[in-house]
Amino acid sequence: MYLTKKTYVKEQMKLAGLLFENPYLMLMMQHFGLNFVVQDKSVEQVCRENDINKDVFTAIANLYNGFQELDSVHFTRTDIPSVISFLKNSHQYYKDEKYPEIKALIDEIARVNSTPEIKLIEQFFDEYFHEVIDHLEYEDEVAFPYFEKLAEEGESKQLADYSARVYRDHHTDIESKIMELKKLLLKHIPLHQDKTLRRRLIISLFELEYDLTIHYAIEEDLLIPLINHFEKTPDRG
Repeated sequence: MYLTKKTYVKEQMKLAGLLFENPYLMLMMQHFGLNFVVQDKSVEQVCRENDINKDVFTAIANLYNGFQELDSVHFTRTDIPSVISFLKNSHQYYKDEKYPEIKALIDEIARVNSTPEIKLIEQFFDEYFHEVIDHLEYEDEVAFPYFEKLAEEGESKQLADYSARVYRDHHTDIESKIMELKKLLLKHIPLHQDKTLRRRLIISLFELEYDLTIHYAIEEDLLIPLINHFEKTPDRG
């Protein structure tokens, strides 16, 4: 098998072939709440059967395939709920699956390699995890309900003290500290009976960083411009 550049996703393509090419698209489908068993259906068929705008789906799929293009001008107010649902499901994946997986690996490394440096890694990650939880809870409890209300009512219900601009000002890049952690593990902390565990941990960090980068791009380049537009022109469908 040869490594090749990923395909630019289009609506008429068979989804199963795209999943074979890039298994991380299964994670994207999980965030959309979709079944992985797609038979011989095209992207368009799967989107139509699940009431997802094919343009939203292909735009996000192409982020997963390495194409950094998002243009909110192609989307409408009715797309906001599916984008927010995707982001909420991503939050559940981070909180319930990926961060606990990383925490467990760090704890296991600390068990076999009880050096002061490893203790610092534990502390660094615990502090970072609390920061991430605060970030995700803010979005779930404050930002997303406001965005959903805007989408549902079809008119500007901008709160006196809240808007897409407030959200952008509050929005933080939660994946950057993952790079710091990878650098510590790869460059500065000596191995000590933890080579296999450390490899698993670093790969898991790469996977998390990959998904968080896409998550951040969806919020910054799709959701925020879309919300900002409808705050200004609420009657657009």
